[in-house]
This record gives sequence, structure tokens and C-alpha cells, in this order.
Amino acid sequence: MFDVLFIGSGQGAWNGAIPMSQAGLKVAVVEEDLFGGVCSNRGCNAKITLDKPVELVRNIEQLQGRGFDSVPQINWPDLMAHKHEVIGRLAASNEQKLVKAGVQVIKGHATVTAADTVTVGATEYKAEKIVLALGQLPHRLDIPGQAYLRDSTDFMALTQMPERVTIIGAGYVGMEFAAIANTAGAEVNVIVKGHQPLREFYQPYVERLVVSLRERGVRFFYDQQVESVTESTSGLLLQGTNQFALESDYILDATGREPHVTDSGLENIGIATNANGIIVDDHLQTNVAGVYATGDVVDKTQPKITPVAIFESQYLAQLFTGQTTAPINYPSIATTVFTSPRISQVGISPTEAAKSPDQYTIETFEYAEDWFRQVQNETDGSLTLVFDQENILVGAVEYSNEAVDTINGLLEVIELRLTHEQVQRFIYTFPSLQHSYFRKV
Repeated sequence: MFDVLFIGSGQGAWNGAIPMSQAGLKVAVVEEDLFGGVCSNRGCNAKITLDKPVELVRNIEQLQGRGFDSVPQINWPDLMAHKHEVIGRLAASNEQKLVKAGVQVIKGHATVTAADTVTVGATEYKAEKIVLALGQLPHRLDIPGQAYLRDSTDFMALTQMPERVTIIGAGYVGMEFAAIANTAGAEVNVIVKGHQPLREFYQPYVERLVVSLRERGVRFFYDQQVESVTESTSGLLLQGTNQFALESDYILDATGREPHVTDSGLENIGIATNANGIIVDDHLQTNVAGVYATGDVVDKTQPKITPVAIFESQYLAQLFTGQTTAPINYPSIATTVFTSPRISQVGISPTEAAKSPDQYTIETFEYAEDWFRQVQNETDGSLTLVFDQENILVGAVEYSNEAVDTINGLLEVIELRLTHEQVQRFIYTFPSLQHSYFRKV
């Protein structure tokens, strides 16, 4: 009998499993694929490895005639080999972390057969608590020619960059991969079902990002419903509403991700789910006592991103080891789309704040006027801050090359509700990014 058994080994599992085991609980993790889940093996880590040269190329482009007189070209096969070099070792490393911490690793497909029982192959395992860390799967369009569509996992294993890449969808995956493929030399087309890419981000900055991508040659087709894909004499023919037709060599289905709630036996014990995932209470417990869920498979209002899954897993470690009995209390959460430039945000959005001008003050700073940003000739960047009635920072969003670092720094100010006087106590290295943005708070 285990104290805790996790189904899945992603961020929502191992970040809690290890401290639970170290605290003396008998813990098991069941995994049928690569240890570490999507983020470590086929998601965030792989994506940022492919994106790093894109970031460098864009920075060098900005400095043409200012120290550089040429722009390097991305060698896609070399970059993909480097990605495999970085990512290929992670699954084994993640498995060993569990083993070294005393967690029992069970390999195979897990099926929940009772509230305290999981079957893997022909073996039954009992546990006082079961944690469902099942993650999400790529959504697939159900259209004629679906077999010609590729997903994010396929894209991040491409041995050669196709000449013509069409991306269906303009969320995180669609926009990030559009930036990567474009910089790698592909002709990129993005098909948007509606008229609003990156709906969860501050739209004035999204619009600037779209303009930037268009200037680099990325084409956007709005209000298009894809209906079919067929082979043509020169590639693949994608067709949609209003006689829309587009030829491509590679079509990426980036229409979103959906919770992985099938084929694990959740129906055997009546786990409640909806279109957004597994329904949990404020202690991450499902409607079945003793069965919990963490990570992207959970139905929640918080962003389904790696740091949130980590936070949830660590919360369960504290809950199960008796360090807390309180409901989960989510902190400020930063989200980022890793395009070039980036858009990163945290806290109250300017859009939300603008609806209550009596409660919030909004300030915007253009980086074309910031000398430090001009060191790298960054003219297309901006920071918008939201302050409450006490003049305390409660929200921030940045569009720039360095947006991630700026928002990560400001997140601490927001979460701790630091006053202007307290922020003035921070003496940063000069010149530096931190010194630059903290002068604006």
C-alpha cells in the first residue's frame, strides 16, 4: 500500500512526489512515456532551445549598421541536433531524480479501477491517495485530410524546415512557432479562426507583434474556418470557407490543447470532468475522496502552464505531509508568449483596469525613449504598469526582447505589495535591465 500514487510524471507530479518521499511517505509514480512529461521532453524546454537562435538573430538584426554588417542564418539541422542534445538526456535524468529520492517508479499504462486502486498491466497497486497528473494533448481538427496535419511534437522534431509552413491557430503554439519558422527561412502563413490572436494577452501589444511579424513576411488570414486538406501536385492544398485555398508543404494544427481525461479509467470511479478538465475543490481533491488532480488536466481559471503545475504539486506535498490544511492559495502568475519580441504579463491587465478608472491608474513607457534599451537599438518595445489607489503596483505587461526578465522582477513587487519607498531600497547594478525598469515603479 502506497501513501500516494501519481499517474503521470510531469511537473504536476515529481515536484510533489520527491518532497513527499523525503518526508517519509511511501510514494509511487506511474509513467508510460518519457519521465518529466510534455514540458521537459516535447514542450517548453524543447521550444526555448529552438527559440534561442531566433532571439539572437533578432538582436543582431536590430544592430545592423551599429556594429554588425550581416545577419547569420539559422542552420536548422544543426539546431535540431542541438535540441536533441539538450533534451534527449532529460527523461532519464528525471527518472533518476525520483529513484534517488526513494520514489518507486512504475512503467506502463495506468488505469484507475477503484478509489484506492490503480492497475498497470496485470498488477494492481493500492494507495491511500491517488494524484491524477495526466496533462493535456494537442487538439486535432476533425476534417477530411486530418492525417496531413502535424502537431507541436512533430514540429519540434523536424529534420528540415519546409519551404512553406502553414499554421492553423494563433495561440501560444501558433505564434511562437510562426516566429521560429519565419526566422529559420520558411514562408509562414497563420490562419486565424476569428480576428484576435493571443486572446489572453494585452491586445494593443498583440497588434504590434502581428505588425512586426508581418513586416518580416508572415501572412495572417483572419476569420477562416478550415474545412479540408488534400494532396496537390505541388504539396498540400488547404481549403476553407469563402473559397479560401492555400498551398503549403507543411501544415501545423495549433488549434489548442485539451485535457487528457480519456483512457485512464476515470469513469470507473465517477471522476467529474468537463470540457476544461477534471473538476477539483480548493484542496485539489476531485469529487471522489482520496483522489486528487494537478497540472494542466485540472479545470481552473489559472493559466495552464508549468509553474502553476509545480506550485500545485508542491502544495499537495505540504498538504499530505501535514504542513498545511489550508486551501490552495495561488500567488501572482506571470505568463509569456515567447515570440520575438516577447509579450509577458502579470496581475491586473490594463484592459481590466481601464474599466475601473476610479480604482486604477495606468502608465505606459515606450522604450524608444529609454537610453538603456537603445544600447541594442530596441525601438519597438513598451511597458504598461497598473497601480491601485494606494499607488501600489498591481499589474504589468511588457512587449520587448527582455519582457520575461522585466515581468519576473515586477512580479515580486506585485505579490509582496511593495510600496514606492520599499522599492527605492533596492540598489541594483548600473547599468542593468533591473535598474532600468525599477525606476519606472
